[in-house]
Amino acid sequence: MENLTVPISKAAFPQPFPGGLEFNAPARGMWNIVHTGMLLPEAHQIFICARGCLRGVILTAAEMNAMDRMSWVGIEERDFYDNSMEENVIEGVTEILHKLPKKPPVVLVFISCVQLFAGMDFPECIRELSRRFPGIFFVDCYMNPTMRKSGLTPDQLMRRQLFLPLQETAQLEMNAVNLLGSDFAADRNCELFLWLEKNRIICREITRCTSYESYLDMGKSFLNMTWIPQAAPAAEALENRLGQKHLHLPICYSEREIGENYAALAQALDLPVPDFSEERSKAQKALDEAFSVIGTTPVVIDYTATPRVLSLARRLLETGFNVERIFADVFIPGDKEDFEFLKKNFPELQITPTLHVKMRFANEKKTSSKVLAVGQKAAFFTNTPNFVDLVWGRGFYGHHGVAAVAGLLREAWQTPKDIKKVISHKGWGCESCL
Repeated sequence: MENLTVPISKAAFPQPFPGGLEFNAPARGMWNIVHTGMLLPEAHQIFICARGCLRGVILTAAEMNAMDRMSWVGIEERDFYDNSMEENVIEGVTEILHKLPKKPPVVLVFISCVQLFAGMDFPECIRELSRRFPGIFFVDCYMNPTMRKSGLTPDQLMRRQLFLPLQETAQLEMNAVNLLGSDFAADRNCELFLWLEKNRIICREITRCTSYESYLDMGKSFLNMTWIPQAAPAAEALENRLGQKHLHLPICYSEREIGENYAALAQALDLPVPDFSEERSKAQKALDEAFSVIGTTPVVIDYTATPRVLSLARRLLETGFNVERIFADVFIPGDKEDFEFLKKNFPELQITPTLHVKMRFANEKKTSSKVLAVGQKAAFFTNTPNFVDLVWGRGFYGHHGVAAVAGLLREAWQTPKDIKKVISHKGWGCESCL
């Protein structure tokens, strides 16, 4: 691992390491397109792909105890040369829907990269299915790992398609906003939501929708907030299609940036900028208390824990924590300012890849010294049972989110976890049968 590592003072932004053959660490907490699709209430997913690909998506649904919301159609080699690819989709989906005990209001139809390589007319398949089943909204979805490095990633595309059924309304509700893109329901104890509630602003999230009808209400909100960059294409599409404004208020850990986010939201809502000085003080106090317990214990963080890994590292370092290493293969544009700050003020901070093929040997070396990891991959690579099981921010935001992370740091230092058991669960926060 050490010979793959570079100090941040010598790291390139935004990609510190060249691409190549990749290793995928067995940390399964991140969500995939199946998990994301399950967020749409009452939706039924139908995957049409080769059996090898089907194995993964079916197991995901099985682990979620959601097999009743998943169906599939297998494709075979002959489908590529007998001109039956479109027919395979249309007739396969039709047969499945006729056999379901109850017709779903929305169906997510997934195809894979091989149909796209073959030039299948997927839009015509969706049009024909819509003609056959006028009471069902069909969403075209894509399981296309070949597009991970160009255009919209499968994750971004899935988050965008998730909101395709939302319909234009005669008049948007000016007292209602949406939070888009988060896999986890936001912690409503956050000062943001208490402030919105105080000002009688409704905040809708797909993670809190209990029915398809309540989901459709998201189309009435005048503003979409996004916290993670992967959600931006969804909000941009809705802005173009429905006229809903988009405001990107990224998850971050800097007092200044949190304040700027709240000021931007207040302006969009035509409200006075809220005074969160008390919450800001509580957050720093929580960090100070965690540091008083953890002290100089080495801390390592990986990019799956939060979309703003450098922002978190900076806040911890400025508080006094001994952050030694960040596991990341690429940084997002929003990391640039924190990258330059850390490069200047903490030049020995180590950057280590997670995808490099040699990382498959990284966790073979045991360490006798105590290490505190933030994120499942950091825990795997350092073999430490003292880790924060944090995936993609876990719905924490603002000053309250900073305090919540501080509490998790303290808890992780005091209470070891079973690494293998915890990180083997696919889709953190989803029901698991494991």
